[in-house]
Amino acid sequence: MTKFGICTLNCVAIRFEPRNSSEMISQILFGETFIVIESDKEWFKILTDFDKVEGWVLKNQIQLIDKETHNQIIDSSTYVSNELISFAAVGNNLQTLSIGASFPNFKDSKFYLANKEYHFDGNVNSKKKSKNELVKTAFLFLNTPFLWGGRTPIGIDSSGFTQMVYKINGFSLFREADKQASQGEVLSFIEECEPGDLAFFDNQEDEIVHAGIILPNNYIIHCCEKVRIDRLDHSGIYNEETKRHTHKLRVIKKIF
Repeated sequence: MTKFGICTLNCVAIRFEPRNSSEMISQILFGETFIVIESDKEWFKILTDFDKVEGWVLKNQIQLIDKETHNQIIDSSTYVSNELISFAAVGNNLQTLSIGASFPNFKDSKFYLANKEYHFDGNVNSKKKSKNELVKTAFLFLNTPFLWGGRTPIGIDSSGFTQMVYKINGFSLFREADKQASQGEVLSFIEECEPGDLAFFDNQEDEIVHAGIILPNNYIIHCCEKVRIDRLDHSGIYNEETKRHTHKLRVIKKIF
C-alpha cells in the first residue's frame, strides 16, 4: 500500500543512497509532502510533490500521513513563510523555520500538521508576486554559503537558490538547473531580459549546471561559493574581483 508523508522539521536531507555518508541531493522543507516509493530498514525512498525529487530520507526525521490528509494538503491553498528565519509555536515548544516553509490551510495565524496545531505570526505569501518582489527576496539570501543540495539560508546551491526565490513568490521551478532551463520562454538577447528573469550557464560538455537571477544594469545574483552579485554580459558571468569570466552563458528564460 502506498505511503505518504510530510516534513515537520525545518529541513531534512534527501540523499542519493540510504546511508548518512551518501551525497545530499536536495532537502525537503517544513510542510512539504511526498510519496514513499520504497522502504529500507531505517530509510524511505521518496518522491517529493513540490519538485519531483527522488531520494532517501531517514524514517525518524519525517512524519507519515494518510492518503486523505496528503490529498487534502495537495489540494489546499499553501502559504509560504517570508521570514528569513522564524519560529512556529506548537504547544509549549517552538519549531525553527527557514524562509520557504509551507503552511497548508493557514488561517488566522494557525495551521495544522500531523494532528498538531501550530501558531505562526510572521509574514506569509500565497500568491504569485511581481518580478520586483523576486529581486527583493533574492537579496535576502546574500552571503548564504554554498551547500550542495541545500535549499535554506544556512546553505544553498545555485538551482536551490533560484528555486526557493521563485517558490517564496508563488512560482514552481524544478530542482535542477538543466530542468529549470526547460521552463518558461527563451529570450534571445540580454537586452530583452528584465530583473527577475533567469540565466543558465553550461560547462565544457555543454551541460547546463548553473543558474542565477538577473538584476538591473547587467548584474546577476547567483550562488558560487556563496550567494553573490557579479556582472553579466553576452559571454557569461564576470567576476570583477578576479577579473575573469567564471560561467559561460547558455540561455536566458522568462518564467512569467
